[in-house]
Amino acid sequence: MSRTLSLCRQHWLREARHCPSPFFNARPQGEVSLTVIHNISLPPGQFGGPHIDALFTGRLDASAHPYFASIAGLEVSAHVLIRRDGELVQYVAFDQRAWHAGQSSYQGRANCNDFAIGIEMEGCDTQAFTDSQYDVLNALLIVLAEHYPATQHAVTGHSDIAPGRKTDPGPYFDWSRLTQAEPVGHSQGVKT
Repeated sequence: MSRTLSLCRQHWLREARHCPSPFFNARPQGEVSLTVIHNISLPPGQFGGPHIDALFTGRLDASAHPYFASIAGLEVSAHVLIRRDGELVQYVAFDQRAWHAGQSSYQGRANCNDFAIGIEMEGCDTQAFTDSQYDVLNALLIVLAEHYPATQHAVTGHSDIAPGRKTDPGPYFDWSRLTQAEPVGHSQGVKT
């Protein structure tokens, strides 16, 4: 299935559910030139539910699951989340700096949040992603390349900009399914 996505002037996707995060700030001057793929599941290994939205909006209830006590109070976000069923959720406008990459470096350039778009895939390091997620991801990469052309040639994993610190999107992310972008610098192949 092929989807078409579009951005409004405020750099929000028209087709996404908007769930604004307070965890962002202005980007420094310069071109948006990188897309970083992540994975997330809350609690770890479980899908669905309101917990990702709650984390990215500062409303995560630390008592809702034992794991949440370890991440309570984190101020993190991503630009978008692609859920297992293909639902697209946007937290931060693409022209703003979401707080997704942490300590990171890409091709000798530190602080990837300054110039990267962060895409979270609902998933984990031990399971394959869904067809719906890849369909939406490819549609998203098309619209991002239209508005931020340099991103078409720079799509990478969180593990590649923060090696030794991060493992996502994980070994089950199938880079060959990115039909609308040129993945670069990823170190993990897909497991079958």
